[in-house]
Amino acid sequence: MAGDYAVIALYIAGMIGIGWFGLRLAKTKSDYLVAGRRLGWFMYSGTMSAVVLGGASTVGGVKLGYTHGISGAWLVLTIGIGILLLHALFARRLVKLRVYTVGEMLDLRYGGSTSAISGVVMWAYTLMLTVTSTLAFATIFKVLFDVPSIAGIGIGGAIVVLYSVLGGMWSITLTDIAQFVIKTIGILFVLLPVSISAAGGFDGLRARLDATFFDFTGIGGETIFTYVLVYGFGLLIGQDIWQRVFTARTPAVATGGGVLSGVYCLVYGIAGALIGTAAKALYPSLASAQDAFATIVENLLPAGVRGLVLAAALSAMMSTASGALIACSTVSTSDLLAKLRRGRTASDDAELRRNRWTTLALGLLSIGIAMIVTDVVAALTVAYNILVGGLLVAILGALFWKRGTRAGALASMSTGSVVVIVSMITAGLDANEPIYFGLGASLVAYVAVSLVTKRTPPEVLGTWTARLSGEPAPALENNVS
Repeated sequence: MAGDYAVIALYIAGMIGIGWFGLRLAKTKSDYLVAGRRLGWFMYSGTMSAVVLGGASTVGGVKLGYTHGISGAWLVLTIGIGILLLHALFARRLVKLRVYTVGEMLDLRYGGSTSAISGVVMWAYTLMLTVTSTLAFATIFKVLFDVPSIAGIGIGGAIVVLYSVLGGMWSITLTDIAQFVIKTIGILFVLLPVSISAAGGFDGLRARLDATFFDFTGIGGETIFTYVLVYGFGLLIGQDIWQRVFTARTPAVATGGGVLSGVYCLVYGIAGALIGTAAKALYPSLASAQDAFATIVENLLPAGVRGLVLAAALSAMMSTASGALIACSTVSTSDLLAKLRRGRTASDDAELRRNRWTTLALGLLSIGIAMIVTDVVAALTVAYNILVGGLLVAILGALFWKRGTRAGALASMSTGSVVVIVSMITAGLDANEPIYFGLGASLVAYVAVSLVTKRTPPEVLGTWTARLSGEPAPALENNVS
């Protein structure tokens, strides 16, 4: 394992070093939260791909391939579809708004304050998303060092928290680019061909496995539809994703880079499912499908190369964990804590300190929760159910229905969130009903309350329209470099 240790040690040292370099770049709130809104198409595409393809997409994607075959790709495919739709339909508008959070966008569109409720929902989502990727560290460090899951979570989580606290979005962006390259090489160009070859190629896979493993809809139509609702639509509205959109230098950069990222996600989803399918052919009796990724890496790859692939998996987990962590911190400071200090201004230095301390506190909290949670896919489902059930209707309504009102948005967010949480408690975390019930209740509440309340004032809609056209609004953007 000496070669593996050396590769992983170099990788970890590189991530921390990049984080330290990011400390020099993060001089303002805009630098720390959205990388100064200065990313070009390559960095934008790489960092967008890195943030959406995390532990659940890598370890969880292989797990689903082990269980369902090629149709296990649907979880990651719907993520890719969501990224494509986001950048084809919304990205240009979001860049022009020049806000920091989803809550700020809702406040701008509806007038008055809606970010308290939306901030709580988004905070819960981003925190649980951080937890899912932090939880996945246990798989890698168990293979490397044969340490308990709690220790693996602590090691991986501490690294992410360190470089995220240091440089914020600049550190995360720079580490994401390195992680994107490592992940592409390790998963697509090493593990995928090696695993398929070891299983005897595609002919060998067909000879060893039941035909259902090669049915592209074998996972079930209802499950695919639920994935589209939960992950596809979830990618349209998540703070962690929007915050990356806000880093684009121009609307054109966001659109072009985002489309490339969406295509990459589709390829990555198929690759993970094929790796899992090969693992099923080679090791059909694993005690847990969750171990499929670690097993195939440990048994098929030589020292050094194994370290590279494990570094690729770490890259996937760390990029998503850090992106979700900075998103959770941004929601905390901009949407929630800001309510407690309304009317009080702070210097750039004070804002930076506040964001760094908040990021540190939330990072430690996510590590603690990850040490309790056991299923990475279930945790991700909880995060997306809360997000989509609580916020999707109000956000899409803000973008497409002028008759929608602040009262309708508040009713929609409150009703959808409560129904989703109650449904998950009563029907179970793996059930499809929570997202259906939550979205239905949210939509009814939004339309009904909007129609019986006063229209949004013309001056509010006028400000909204002006922002969408790219006109500046100094009140919400004071620190852009």
